[in-house]
Amino acid sequence: MNLFTGEAADALFGGDAPPAVQALLQEARTASPEQIPSLLWTAQACAPHCLSIYYLLYKCHAGRRQFELAERAARTGLAEAARQAGLPQDWRTAQAGPDFHGTGPARFWLFTLKALAFIALRRGRPDEARALLAQITALAPDAHIGDDVIATMLASVDPADDGP
Repeated sequence: MNLFTGEAADALFGGDAPPAVQALLQEARTASPEQIPSLLWTAQACAPHCLSIYYLLYKCHAGRRQFELAERAARTGLAEAARQAGLPQDWRTAQAGPDFHGTGPARFWLFTLKALAFIALRRGRPDEARALLAQITALAPDAHIGDDVIATMLASVDPADDGP
């Protein structure tokens, strides 16, 4: 079951969770809304290499409008995905090369850039959101990860409102 849509699904974006944390994720599926974040952060602590947990974390916190926590989860997941995909830790220095269209860590990394663009926009940093979207376009213009939705949101932001 997808934690956030309620649809039946066993697949997790970012890959399967190791058996050691599957019980925590199963518990999170039936937990009260207040318990879900602590169960997911516990799962992350048990399996910091498991990308799917970061996805669940940043989606959970963004859905609750807890954008600071969502950003923390996304940045940590981005760093782990970069490590697994052989990408630089600084997303701004990444170059085309990895397969951003597959299902592996490079795709997760790219998708997490999109998540960070959304979070940056929601936290009042549209310039950073634009830079993240520009990097996605430069690396994989036809990746179809939903970055066009963020671009549309950004188009409605007045450039004069771009922070201090």
